[in-house]
Formats: sequence, C-alpha cells, structure tokens
Amino acid sequence: MEHALKLGIDLQTQPSIISFSRRALPLLGAGLLCVATSVHASSALLASSERLKQLSVEELLALEVTSVSRTPESLAEAAAAIRVITRDEITRSGATSIPEALRLAPNLQVAQANASQWAISARGFNNVLANKLLVMIDGRTVYTPLYAGVFWDVQDTLLEDVDRIEIVRGPGGTLWGANAVNGVINITTRTAAQTQGLFVEADVGTELRALGGIRYGGELSPDLHYRVYAKAFDRDDTRLVDGASAADGWDSRQGGFRMDWEREATTLTLQSDLYSTRPDPDGNAPVDADGGNVLGRWQHVVSDTSDFQLQVYFDRTRRDFGNGFAEKLDTYDLDWQHRFQLSPRQQIVWGLGARRMHHEVRNLPLFQFRPPDETLDLYSVFVQDEITVIPERLRLTLGTKIEHNDYTGYEHQPSGRLSWTPSPRQTIWGAISRASRTPARIDRDFYLNLTPQIGLIAGGDFQSEDLLAYEIGWRLQPGAGLSLSLSGFYNEYDNLRSVEPGPPPLFVPLTFGNGVRGETYGIEAAATYEVTDAWRLRGGYTFFDKHLSVKPGSQDLNDASVESNDPQNQVVIQSLVDLTSALQLDAVVRYVDALPDPHVPSYVAVDLRVAWNLGRQVELSLVGQNLFAERHLEFVPSSPSAREIERSVYGRIAWRL
Repeated sequence: MEHALKLGIDLQTQPSIISFSRRALPLLGAGLLCVATSVHASSALLASSERLKQLSVEELLALEVTSVSRTPESLAEAAAAIRVITRDEITRSGATSIPEALRLAPNLQVAQANASQWAISARGFNNVLANKLLVMIDGRTVYTPLYAGVFWDVQDTLLEDVDRIEIVRGPGGTLWGANAVNGVINITTRTAAQTQGLFVEADVGTELRALGGIRYGGELSPDLHYRVYAKAFDRDDTRLVDGASAADGWDSRQGGFRMDWEREATTLTLQSDLYSTRPDPDGNAPVDADGGNVLGRWQHVVSDTSDFQLQVYFDRTRRDFGNGFAEKLDTYDLDWQHRFQLSPRQQIVWGLGARRMHHEVRNLPLFQFRPPDETLDLYSVFVQDEITVIPERLRLTLGTKIEHNDYTGYEHQPSGRLSWTPSPRQTIWGAISRASRTPARIDRDFYLNLTPQIGLIAGGDFQSEDLLAYEIGWRLQPGAGLSLSLSGFYNEYDNLRSVEPGPPPLFVPLTFGNGVRGETYGIEAAATYEVTDAWRLRGGYTFFDKHLSVKPGSQDLNDASVESNDPQNQVVIQSLVDLTSALQLDAVVRYVDALPDPHVPSYVAVDLRVAWNLGRQVELSLVGQNLFAERHLEFVPSSPSAREIERSVYGRIAWRL
C-alpha cells in the first residue's frame, strides 16, 4: 500500500506513441540517404552551407538569455542560477532527444525510468510525476493539469533546429506563474531564416534502433522564410533487473513547420507541430498518444527602450493508457507582454495572460476523476521593475505575479533580485522569492474505489504548495578561457502534499492534504575552461539535501516522503576536442549519487562520440552511451517494475546543405 499512496498512481506507466512501423524506419533512412546524396552533388549548395561553431568562453558569457527577466540580457549579468546548453553542445554530446540533452545540466536531476519515461526536476522533488518545474518550447508551456507536470515522451523536435536550452534553477513564478517553483526550462528553436537549405540525418544502432530526420528551409520573399521538418525513430526495450526484456520499446513520428516574416521593427511567427507515438506491436507498453499545436507570435520594437509581444497558441493532446483510461486536453493560451523605460534608470516589464484548459477523461470503475470533464481557467497579470541603482554596477529588480485559478482563487508570487557587478569580469547576485504549486486534477478530483460503496481515496480540499526561497550566487571570469559560477540556496516549503486517513475504524477514505513542510538547501558549482584552442571542458557539481517533516495535526501516511527521490551529489563533465579540422572526439561523464527510497545505487555513465566531417556539409559520427556498464538502474517509479538502462551504440550520418 505504501507505494500506491505515493501517488504513486503512475498513470503514465509506459509512454505513449505513434503509429510507425519498425520496418518503415530503415526505408525512411534509405530514402533520406538518396535525397541527401543527390543534393550533396550540388557545388552551389556546398559553398553556402553553415558550419557548427564552438563558442568561446567570452561568447558564451555574452549570450543573450530571456528566461530570467523576460527581456534579453547577457548570461554574465543575469541575476539567477542559469545554465545555457548550446546547439553545438547538444550535437557533440550525441543526444538524440530533449531529455538526453538536459543531462548536460549538472544541476538538473535527469533519470530515465524506462524506454520512454523520464523523471526530471531541479533542486529536488524528482519523480516521473514531478510537479515543480515549468517547461516551455518556443514560448508554449508543455503542462498537463492531470498532475501539474510534463509528459516527456511527447516533447520532441529536430535537435538540429534547437538554438539553445535555458535552464533557470530556483523560483520563476514572478514572471512565469504557478508551478515554476524549483526552476524553468526554456527550449528555443532557431528562426526559419537560420535554418535555410536541406538537413538530413539517419541513425542506426542498438537501443536507438533507427532514427531519421529531414528539414528543408526556403525563402518566399526577402522578408519571409519558412522551414518544414519530419522526424521518426524506433527505440528498443529496456531490461528488467533479472535481465529479461521489459518489452517497453516504442516508435514515434513528428512533423511540423515554421514561418517568420520580419520587416524593420516587426516580426510575425507562425509554427505548428503534429506528433503520434505508439508502443511496439510486440511489447506490452500500453500507452499511445498523439496531438498537435499551432502558435502565433507578433513582436514589435517601438524604440530602443520599448517593445511588446502578443502570443497565442492552441495545443491538443490525447493519451490512451491501454487499460481503459484515456484523456484529452485542449489548451487555449493568450499572453501579452510590454517593456518600456519609465526613467533613464528604470525599466518596466508587465504583461497579461489568459489560459483555458478543457480536460476530458474516460474513467475506470477502479479509479476516476470527478467530474470526468473539467474546464479550468487561469488569468494572470505580472509586473517587474528593474532599477539601476548605480550604472553598470548595481541593479535591483522587484516584481510580482498575481494569478487566479479555479481551485484556490488568487495566488501572488513576489520576488526581489539584487545584482552587483564590482568589475567587468564578475557578478554577485542574491534573490528572495515566493512561488506556489497550485492544485492539479489529481489533487482535487481523483477517486480510487475500494468497493462501489467505499472510496479508498477521495478528492479533498487540497490547497497550493508554497515555497519561500533564498538564493545567492557569484559568476566570475578570472582569466581568458575560464569562467566559474557558484550558487547556493535555502528553500522553505509549506503545505506539501500529504495523504490523510479517514475516520476510524476503517480510516477510509484517504484524502490529499497539505500536512508536510520542510527545507532544502544546496550548492551548485559550474565551470567552463578552454584548455587549448581545440579543447574545451564544461561541467559542474551539485550538492543537495532535503529535510521534510509532518506538520502538527497531520497523519501523513507517506511519512513526509512527498513522492520524490533525489541524489545528494551529482557531477557532469563534458569534453569537446577538435583533433583536426575534420575530426572531433567528445565525451560526457556523469556521476549520480544513490537515491534513498526506493533505493537506486550510485552510478557513473560515460558517453563518447567520434565525428568526422567530410568537407563542410557531411558528418559521420559514432556514439557510445553508458559505456561503463552493460546496464544500470536510474530511477524506480512507484508502480512499474524497475527498468535498467543498457549500454548503447549508434552510428549517424548528417548533411547540412
């Protein structure tokens, strides 16, 4: 019963998938090879192709990020613990999915639970149903009100088109709203103008049995560019601890387009994705899913000190869990943002937001959501005031966001950030923030029936979980080719989810309450070092500790476990070496400490990549993942059997024309 209570009710036991035959993938790969070969013969395209660029330390620190303040600012001056994963780092890591790319961030907990299910969180509280991390792809929030988290199996795109991934550890609720409690992940793809020409890739290997991708970008007029893409893959099963196949392999296919019109101070963007995923026909993974989205964005620069943006999107997802339970979610979202200068030393950013989510489920006799169909509305307003106290030296940023949701009414999430730049090569910052994790349907509307007359779990009066966070950080460039960053945090949580027993003698139904509180603290260190012009190291270390307790009056049956399992220590090191102008040797080494409950042993994972560039367009690479062991355990969800992640090898050929 203990694992069932740790909700534990793992609705996404195996991920959803698409209808794509395993036999079709090699055929797709062969077709892509033929197309690419014919295009490769064109010398005109060879001359115009773009090459991946390894950014220097100075260029990395000068990168503009938007996730901290919703306006462009240099990474070196951002008053937050932020890590940017660049397109070059993603390519040279050998990652083939967004979760694999996120492993490059030393201060994220990223664990693979089975062939398609991931547990990803920042600063603790990790689970396959993690609910304290906000994730966006090109400004579109990938969020399910089912449990206030992310279904990672359907978050995908052509990684070649990803420009950067910004990862902010710590609360982001002041700008991004509820559920940006422990961090924000902002995935940004390149514009259509940056992805002109043809790109083709084909991968074949052991665990990644096949992957094919194609993208073409063109110009309709000097101001209007477009791209279209398609991607499909076939992934093998993981293994049970006894070595038997877990029969959880799956296939996926996805396609989409993007158009950007830009003239003078105005930019219009229209983009869309469609996807479908499905388990292997020979496996027992029950979930299949499909969906799509369309997003429009209007950006206009009024002057050097003023601009605004209007964004709207529609997102539809459907998941069938294969056991009779299914869900469908339609999300309508509108977001307005305006930046202007109030005085020479004061910049204001403010905005309005509205979101409607229509969620439908097909219930089972055993567990249900009541009502089965629910429409949830969310309205918000935020304002942020950035004050230059001392020009080029001291900045104070104050802000708050006020949201209204259908479960708890109004929520406010204020913050204050101070950034001091004592010299051009260092920044010291501190922040105090409040954030909230508002109730999801699983907190309020979920029922588990013991008998037709008696409920084992009944929806209760669950309120928002609250966080008060204290952060401090130091970013330093002591010399050319070296950058360091250090941050520390202390978090106070209240009203965390508990499982409360009913009245005696049966002590049922159980209800979800807010009977747990606690504290977490940690240190996050990161560095980038250019050993030589041809060799760069990047990585970091994270220490994390958590102490939770049951509040007076609560009888939490989970004994303050709060459905999370986190390592205390993590280390990630990425090495990028240009052996010659055409030959690259890259490695990623990760150490993850043991997880306490359920126990998962610590492990070291090593990934290696060798790439050979034939001219400026064609790249051949061989990638080995998890090379230190035949297989290892990374995470044990509460309901499925433990799955081990195997050593894998794949070969890749890519054309950029």
